[in-house]
Amino acid sequence: MRHERAPPPRHARPEQEVFELIIKRVLNSNAAIVTNPDGLDVLVMGAGVAFGRRRGQELAMAKVEKTFVLKDRETLNRFTNLVIEVPMSEIEVAERVINYAKIKLGKPLNEIIYVNLTDHLNMAVKRAKAAIVLVNPLKWDIARAYPEEYAVGRKAVQVLNAAEQINLGDDEAAFIAEHFINAESAPGPDQQVACEAAQIVSRCEALVRDYFHTEFDENSLNYHRFITHLHFFALRILQRQHYDEEDEAVLAVVQRRAPKAYACTKEIARFVADRYEFTISSAERLALTLHISRLVKNL
Repeated sequence: MRHERAPPPRHARPEQEVFELIIKRVLNSNAAIVTNPDGLDVLVMGAGVAFGRRRGQELAMAKVEKTFVLKDRETLNRFTNLVIEVPMSEIEVAERVINYAKIKLGKPLNEIIYVNLTDHLNMAVKRAKAAIVLVNPLKWDIARAYPEEYAVGRKAVQVLNAAEQINLGDDEAAFIAEHFINAESAPGPDQQVACEAAQIVSRCEALVRDYFHTEFDENSLNYHRFITHLHFFALRILQRQHYDEEDEAVLAVVQRRAPKAYACTKEIARFVADRYEFTISSAERLALTLHISRLVKNL
């Protein structure tokens, strides 16, 4: 039988204050990175939780209102940087929405959702207050293909509008839904499809980049729209689905106006035909050509 040595007695402290956290980094008066009794780095938040405190000091758990334990250190570092800049109200909305999504979707979510959603909501609030409205051209595609994630997006918009007194709409709900689509990480066939789709997206992006001998501004709206379109394009390839309608006449007009973009689209169509034995429709070629044309319009 193994005998455990009794722990040394602790100094008596007031019952309402239990000091089990050691401050590793003070972020602001309301947030800090601490080391818990298990040796894990934890982000703690609360009104005045770190006011007047310094590295190495103990922190009373009674003052902690929220804790975030992110296993991936890079994700924790990125989230930590956000916490320094983003108002507490927006962080709380992100947390509420993520918790709602976990119940609604019933799927594990990658930890990166805490970073991406918090950052996105912060930017969405700034845009709304500056009267900048972004249109999501794939809103209905997202709503149809991912109804549960779209419902989460609409809930997020509802909660954020109430918290910040703004008026975001369904286009924003679709943008938010994309973050949850990307964060779903359940193993199995769905993940295999997601991985294959990601490879198609990467290959198509590389084809466009190489064709035009350029790099892309990955923060631009046109790039975001292009990559999002490629994501659904890849899923249609893997599911052997086509757009419902053909657009030969419109495609002919676009082909004349954007010959280089159309030629690049033909390169993508050739890759898809060779690799996946899938012939893309004229409607799909039209959509790809328009996205590519916008992406390289200044070249």
